[in-house]
Amino acid sequence: MSVSKTLLVAFFLLATSVVAKAAEPKELVFLSWPDYMDPEILEEFEQRTGITIKQSYFDSDTARGELLLETEGKGFDVALINGASIRILAKRGWLEPLDELSIPNLKHVDPRFRTAFEKAEDFGVPYFWGTLGIVYRQDLVPFPVTSWMDLLQPVKQLHGKVSMIGDSADMIGVALKALGYSLNSTAPQELREAESLLQAQAPAVKTYRYISLNENSALLTGQLAMSMMYNGDTRMLQEYNENIAFVFPKEGGNIWIDYLSVLSASPKKAAAKRFINFLNEPEIAARLAQYVYYATPNKAAEALLPEDFRNDPVIYPSEETLKNFETYQRLPPRAQKNRAAIFSRIVY
Repeated sequence: MSVSKTLLVAFFLLATSVVAKAAEPKELVFLSWPDYMDPEILEEFEQRTGITIKQSYFDSDTARGELLLETEGKGFDVALINGASIRILAKRGWLEPLDELSIPNLKHVDPRFRTAFEKAEDFGVPYFWGTLGIVYRQDLVPFPVTSWMDLLQPVKQLHGKVSMIGDSADMIGVALKALGYSLNSTAPQELREAESLLQAQAPAVKTYRYISLNENSALLTGQLAMSMMYNGDTRMLQEYNENIAFVFPKEGGNIWIDYLSVLSASPKKAAAKRFINFLNEPEIAARLAQYVYYATPNKAAEALLPEDFRNDPVIYPSEETLKNFETYQRLPPRAQKNRAAIFSRIVY
């Protein structure tokens, strides 16, 4: 081969390499809850792939749904979706199909979590599962909390010191459970009773936003004394104050599963799937579980967890504890509209 041809080939290969590298995504946008990802794990992914993860946050499933509705599912590459919402978003065409060919580490995930919700097996990869209960300051609440009614009908000295999660399913669900009904009830009279309970509580509520989990949390400063909270988040707050306690209300509540989904509008689907696959490497998934204090659906990762973590009754509640807990089910459109109206009358 002549020198000129050799130089031409070398130039072609160099140009091809530059184009290929330019085509590789440098950033993925991840829509998630705050405090739900270990930054060191994101750094490790960047070191391996050269891809940075930019996080965008929501503070309730309702807020996430509204954000995706406003953007028509655009502007994000990976999103955390609660199980009950996957079917709705998939029906809109906003979620990319996922399987073991594109996410090989799905083989490590417990099948029962993959199929727990309609369309979840096709459009989501289980991230974590947990429950909903009450967190409170034992030094500020003058009695042991056992019931949703302790939060929904707070004693006078706690007025202005309670908070609720501003999510229609969670708020209305706990009111229904407190009254002895299913959180999936569609009965008009039961929903009217739940609304009356929430309306009566409203003057005592300081905020309907999910409280922060850092050292400036209103629960730590004493601005709040009691709140709805997802179980694992309690462990983060307890790192700062031993008076933080968590209870599974006797009436029961919600069992939830969060899923990682790829947005169909993303131009970086291959990289997004690579990120989800990375998060399901057993060692990575085990580290992440210990960072966020939640139960992992990844069976291979679960085997790597310390025994005290697996035996933690807040992170892994017993079957007896969960006997009155339910998952959210698909509701008819009329019932969804009714709940949205109730939520709007209370929060807005």
